[in-house]
Amino acid sequence: MSFNWKDEIIKITPNVEIEVDMRNHTYFKIGGKAEALVTPTTFEELVNVYKWANKNGLNITIIGNGTNLLVSDKGILGVVIKVSENLSAIKKDSYIIIAQAGALLSSVAKVALKMNLSGFEFASGIPGSIGGAVYMNAGAYDGEMKDVVSKATVLTKSGDIEVWDKARLKLDYRNSAVAKEGAIILDVEISLSKGIYKEILDKMNLLNKWRRERQPLDKPSAGSTFKRPPDIAGSYLIDKIGLKGYSIGGAQVSKKHAGFIINTGGATAQDVLDLMAFVQKRVYEEEGVLLTPEVRFIGQYQESKLITK
Repeated sequence: MSFNWKDEIIKITPNVEIEVDMRNHTYFKIGGKAEALVTPTTFEELVNVYKWANKNGLNITIIGNGTNLLVSDKGILGVVIKVSENLSAIKKDSYIIIAQAGALLSSVAKVALKMNLSGFEFASGIPGSIGGAVYMNAGAYDGEMKDVVSKATVLTKSGDIEVWDKARLKLDYRNSAVAKEGAIILDVEISLSKGIYKEILDKMNLLNKWRRERQPLDKPSAGSTFKRPPDIAGSYLIDKIGLKGYSIGGAQVSKKHAGFIINTGGATAQDVLDLMAFVQKRVYEEEGVLLTPEVRFIGQYQESKLITK
């Protein structure tokens, strides 16, 4: 008798859905179906599902709030574990905030504001979760996660729970040891400094105003499409060669901010991938700069002309 893992996983966790449309779990509103989606309510449940899936040789994909993802049109094989609102508790103590991985950055920023703590204003308008933000060392304007994270509890690829300090996390530009080693963030400790409530609020409001004015927040996207090259903005180069508004299928280089590829309606992952490859090729040919993706690709992808490294 063959092993039917989709029947068995229901015995491991009640918080599982089978054949789930991933368009409903990403900001891009793009993607095929996941064979199974688990939204654990405790870390014990998360660890049990992870170890069970690993033991049975299943592909495991970890996602957070889905803000930086492009899911393949073919979907995702195996088990997707979503660390989101079910694991989003936030604790505070003096200058320290400890947030579970599913906590939204905006929620952490509100707690920091209430505590008169400064240093997290940069993240107040980023739509992701704290776990995803540390995974990719997210940043905006004048800050990034490595400026404020002191340590994190992680589940390693081998299934061990460890506490990694800042040095062990190796937070780098849009990268980390967590990403490189396939670990899963469980919670994050953030160290901030004492500030003045009005100054913190004013800065948050200013940064969010800039975001609303400069970014296409009214359209589905995965945020910045490419990483920033040294010494120059990729969006400037894309705009310079006249690609604002260029479209392939339902995917378009935003007319508002060339650093964003948006879903104008009905875009497929292949549309986005093809447009990214086209933009990358043109910028490299005309400006000699190779743009590298900031978007995280998940699922079963066909070969593309996009150069990744």
